[in-house]
Amino acid sequence: MPRRDMLLGLMVAVIWGVNFVVIDEGLGEVPPLTFVALRFVVVLLPAVFLVPKPDLPWRDLALVGGFMSLGQFGLLYSALHVGIPAGIAAILLQAQVMLTVLIAAVTLSQRPTQVQTIGIAVGAVGLAVVCVGRSAATPLLGVLLTLAAALSWASGNVLVRRMTVSSGLSMTVWSAVVVPVPLLVLSLVLDGPAAVGHGLRHLTVGNLAATAYTAYLASLLGYGTWNGLLARHSAAAVVPFALLVPPVAMTTSWLVQNEAPNVAEAVGGLVLLVGVAVTALRPRGRRPEPPKPAENAPLAEPGGVPYAFEVPDG
Repeated sequence: MPRRDMLLGLMVAVIWGVNFVVIDEGLGEVPPLTFVALRFVVVLLPAVFLVPKPDLPWRDLALVGGFMSLGQFGLLYSALHVGIPAGIAAILLQAQVMLTVLIAAVTLSQRPTQVQTIGIAVGAVGLAVVCVGRSAATPLLGVLLTLAAALSWASGNVLVRRMTVSSGLSMTVWSAVVVPVPLLVLSLVLDGPAAVGHGLRHLTVGNLAATAYTAYLASLLGYGTWNGLLARHSAAAVVPFALLVPPVAMTTSWLVQNEAPNVAEAVGGLVLLVGVAVTALRPRGRRPEPPKPAENAPLAEPGGVPYAFEVPDG
């Protein structure tokens, strides 16, 4: 990989790693579901008028948007709202890689390889260590919400693999159409009209800056750059940059929020990431993976780590 593309991969990892702390800091007094709705309004406008709609039924777009955006980010923002440290959330969210393989095995009959099975087992051990050894600053509810976000993201990954995607960016933009209104309605029900109204009437510079960062940098710039890397290189060459996102998130959380994991969280998180790496990366000597054309590059979630590995064909 040329040095320029390596720097681009590092840039995306930094943008997505910092994104977790930006979300956490940007929430403020805005209810989390309202904040997600605001983010996707910014993602949609004006992109929805500039990017052509993918040649997919609205039902498919709604399912992808429901799982990969509405479900994933509604749950993740809620987890950060109840107090899970941003760095721990970044690690736990990577369980989506292993969950994607498991869901594909059940729904698509795409049996994981022996190496992937080992990776899933290693990752599960790391996840258990994080959950059991978590500090008082890491609430169980936040852990469960983050894992639910990972499950939602993984379900969206499998849905996308069953579709013919002509453009990853168009899928990202148009699947987001179904996100703002349902989340705003849900926030009105759960948080109450008073809380939602207060949050929207008293948006701060921090709220707006965080929304701009997550929408423009994490979603559009991050996704576009990552998609370009996948178009020029194999997934196995690009995926390792995604594994840098949790360390960046944890470092940023420590520097900005003075939050550091305890020993169990750090060790368990490292073991989890090793399991993710083993699950995601194709072993050397297997069938070579040619570079993908841009229009068929795997989708990245808007503002987090991409789904950037191939589920084996069986």
